[in-house]
Amino acid sequence: MARLTRTESQARTRADLLATARDMFLTDGYAKTSLDRVAEEAGYSKGAVYSNFKTKSALCLEVLTLIHETKFEEVSELVTSGDTLEARLERLQGWAERTLGDVGWTMLEFEFAIVARDDPALRAELVSGWSLVRGTIATQLQALADSMDLELPLSAEDAATAVLSLGVGLGIQRALDPSLSARLVTDTVRALLSGGFNGGVGFSESGASTLRDSAAG
Repeated sequence: MARLTRTESQARTRADLLATARDMFLTDGYAKTSLDRVAEEAGYSKGAVYSNFKTKSALCLEVLTLIHETKFEEVSELVTSGDTLEARLERLQGWAERTLGDVGWTMLEFEFAIVARDDPALRAELVSGWSLVRGTIATQLQALADSMDLELPLSAEDAATAVLSLGVGLGIQRALDPSLSARLVTDTVRALLSGGFNGGVGFSESGASTLRDSAAG
């Protein structure tokens, strides 16, 4: 086997540390995970960790960014294939049931947001990160609408904010009560794409009826 170059070795070390940190943050939470413990668990020296990540918050930010990228790649694959709108939404529904309310991910996001509350620089990083999340959702919603020759009843950015807000709030509730259905998120996307959302003011009667039926189910 060919010996790794210095650059390749550094990249592997960083990837190993990120994978280990991801598992530890999701299992133990932010407060209980330290850079020293990540180094020990990954089998590297403390210096290897600190040369790649100056602070625990910087490491966690990168872990969350990678999680977001992975989740969006999953959703993109589900909703961009050439199929009927209902088939795409059913695949999205399955993903939402499996993903929204994942205890490790949900609690890590929540815990890290609390940590950032009193740190202006870290808070700014989180705000920027969430802005990218909204932008990605907006792009996916617009692409989905365009692929079906449909028109969103409000800007893609506002639609993304509505879907993200519902997803985050429902995710927190489902982390505590897994019996709650995630169908409200899918039905909100359906309403946005089928005229059931009334111009950013609220849901039309048909859209509201769909959501009431979803909540009752």
